[in-house]
Amino acid sequence: MAQAMLRLEQVRSGYGPTEILKGVSLEVAAGEIVTLIGANGAGKSTALNTICGVVRARSGRITLEGRDLAGLATDQIAGLGVVQVPEGRKVFAEMTVLENLELGAYLRRDRSGIRSDLDRIFGLFPALAGRRRQSAGSLSGGEQQMLALARGFMAKPRVLLLDEPSLGLAPKLVLTVFEIVRELHRLGVTILLVEQNAYLALATAHRGYVMETGRITLSGPAAELLENQEVKRAYLGE
Repeated sequence: MAQAMLRLEQVRSGYGPTEILKGVSLEVAAGEIVTLIGANGAGKSTALNTICGVVRARSGRITLEGRDLAGLATDQIAGLGVVQVPEGRKVFAEMTVLENLELGAYLRRDRSGIRSDLDRIFGLFPALAGRRRQSAGSLSGGEQQMLALARGFMAKPRVLLLDEPSLGLAPKLVLTVFEIVRELHRLGVTILLVEQNAYLALATAHRGYVMETGRITLSGPAAELLENQEVKRAYLGE
């Protein structure tokens, strides 16, 4: 594996007196899609929230290309290129599609690059192109998920953290969302993916980690995890 862009080393974090992450270590190399799978409540979303500073690490290290992220505010971490697309989409419903996308780029100063990326996004998401002046709240659930992914891309991420992008979507839309994830990767985005659909996540990713009750219990190439009997039994319904 190439040198890690994002690295967690024995990270512990939680909420109030409750510890959720219990010494989590993982790596994401530049150009990879890495997935984190596990049951509900395993700590997957907490891991993403800890990386981007929404939840503070109590111990351990989180580094981006060797730079320690501890103590940085969430906007500072985003400014370094670690961008999260949160669970549940969380678009700004009263703002237009275009305003949501422009908000994704609020830390950028490359005006021509922003215009170019908007054109690229509207080419990738034609449904959004035709609704750019509509309020985000008027979009369907699938369109809102597309908008959330597009807004994340507009931040020009070095690492994009995706939290349950298929949650609540119809099966056909789930396949569309995963094709979009692959397309974002082809555009050069490094991705750490948390996803309830373990099969699609592993089929899309290069490598995977399995989390159980705040700990990493398995890791390896995604293709190998797909064939792992324990993973099949616990997460693939086989």
